[in-house]
Amino acid sequence: MRADRLVSLVLLLRQRGLLTADTLARELEVSTRTVLRDIEALSSAGVPVYAERGRHGGFALSPGFRTELTGLNHDEALALLAAGSGRGEQVFGLGSALASAMRKVLDALPESHRATASDAVQRFLVDPETDLLSRRQVTEEVPDTTMFEVRRAVLAGHKLRIHYAATGQAPQWRTVDPIGLVTVRDRGYLLATRAGADRTYRLSRVLAAEELPETAQRPNRVDLDRIWRERSARFLSGGDHVTVLVRVNPARREDLLDTALAVRAEDPDADGWLRLEVTYQDSRHAEWALWQLGTDAEALAPQSLRTSLRDRAAAFAARYGEPL
Repeated sequence: MRADRLVSLVLLLRQRGLLTADTLARELEVSTRTVLRDIEALSSAGVPVYAERGRHGGFALSPGFRTELTGLNHDEALALLAAGSGRGEQVFGLGSALASAMRKVLDALPESHRATASDAVQRFLVDPETDLLSRRQVTEEVPDTTMFEVRRAVLAGHKLRIHYAATGQAPQWRTVDPIGLVTVRDRGYLLATRAGADRTYRLSRVLAAEELPETAQRPNRVDLDRIWRERSARFLSGGDHVTVLVRVNPARREDLLDTALAVRAEDPDADGWLRLEVTYQDSRHAEWALWQLGTDAEALAPQSLRTSLRDRAAAFAARYGEPL
């Protein structure tokens, strides 16, 4: 862990020049005292780092010092930097590791390409926190310690013990055989089996986790994309899910999709609106979701949903029909 931090410290100084101890501490997510100890360790190891005193002082490397990290061409590095500008790494607790990797990618470039790549990647933005309507994208939080145990068990192929809070149930401990991790729309999922049966766990509902020493019962090779498609299909065809035919104002299409589990069909309607067939968790979920859209959406089927929305609208009108 410290060795990685020392490499990151050197790369920061190489790429950004003179930096204060406070700035380095923020970048590396450690204390200022730790940074000072690391600077001393680098000096003792022969790395030419020196301090500049005064109001605008800090730490820097001697001109011309270079670490030996090679092997990436300009486009390869640019692709990694662009991919790293998204927020998916937050789901699996790899934000700090990604920041460190991006510094190494930049350092791997020849001097002549480094400035060009740094400027080019500023022209790419992947999954910003808000959309054009200022709706904030919410990334579900998973404690670092919990995510570390889950990730380690997945990669090591060991059994995993999780304290899981399923919807509408009290949290319970269960032991699973982890298969892999999936992120969809900034939500993370653990694909696993339990007593041989397929299980999918939402990471934000894992309250605690413990990697066990026993080997997980799972195949050596895995096709996560295929497994995810199969489980998604089973999820959509099971339980109390309800399929709704709805007309929606195109300006509210994304609002509709944000609340639906899946879209089964979509076609333009005669008046310029859109006609979609979407799936909801259950009838209450469908009623709530379409109510949020007001007159910008109309449920065409099932009739029971139309009736529920009409009755709700009538009750609402009755409540506010008479002036105070």
